[in-house]
Amino acid sequence: MLLRIFTEPQQGASYDDLLAVARKTEENGFDAFFRSDHYLAMGGGDGLPGPTDSWITLAGLARETKNIKLGTLVSSATFRNPGVLAISVAQVDQMSGGRAELGLGAGWFESEHQAYGLTFPSTKERFEILAEQLELITGLWDTPVGEKYQFQGEHYQITGSPALPKPVQQHPPVIIGGSGKKKTPALAAKYAAEFNANFCSVESAAELFQRVQAACTAIGRDPKSLTLSTAHTVVVGKDDAEVKQRADAIGRDLDELKRSQIAGTPAEVVDRLGQFAAAGSERHYVQIMDLQDLDHLDLIAAEVLPQVS
Repeated sequence: MLLRIFTEPQQGASYDDLLAVARKTEENGFDAFFRSDHYLAMGGGDGLPGPTDSWITLAGLARETKNIKLGTLVSSATFRNPGVLAISVAQVDQMSGGRAELGLGAGWFESEHQAYGLTFPSTKERFEILAEQLELITGLWDTPVGEKYQFQGEHYQITGSPALPKPVQQHPPVIIGGSGKKKTPALAAKYAAEFNANFCSVESAAELFQRVQAACTAIGRDPKSLTLSTAHTVVVGKDDAEVKQRADAIGRDLDELKRSQIAGTPAEVVDRLGQFAAAGSERHYVQIMDLQDLDHLDLIAAEVLPQVS
């Protein structure tokens, strides 16, 4: 199982904070640095110093790291015009030498849309928008140089696009996640390189994986061609006292973390990750909430990563 570091900077982080975590991610041999794509703090925090734009952040990190993959889990289709997003991701892919990955979802957090003047359509319309964006973005990337791309949808129309710039990769991997029973698996089967089951139990992850693999089979895609992954808040301590200290630092109840997320000593966390691996997860997004605690990443790298890789 590959481990990827996953951050939530809307809770309060500057670019320099994220750079420090990304450098530590690379130094410690993790596979990737990912960040959420949100504009408003959740859970009552003040979010100071304020939100950072995900793709501007990743563009900066593309020039200040060398090996780790860089991406979003996940960008909201309600935030950006898909043609512009295709350009931004392609440019980050160029700037990083082919290390960009795009997690894209329908969006769900209505308050952040209200806070920054963004339209928040109905659930049905958001999924329609997501479906069109996935077709449009991948279509732009896949159009051969010298040819034009056309798209006529209900929400977006493109005429005579040169479909530039091109990413270094044929097209950056697309990640789709969620617990939807029909639309999400169908979109993942059609467009995604990876499906992510996030913040759920082992049993729920296994069920979601089976559902998306069935959707692949239904359209004639080899289910093995779709990478399966999971994501959870992770809190690790060298002993019970340190685990409790780290849980307290992020304002979480340790018992609740152990029930719904992943928390404990290295041995306990390795065992828990092994359960998700047995359910089919090939990658795990290790959500780190205290971005100042770089020793946490050192501990995970030293005591967990070698046992699950």
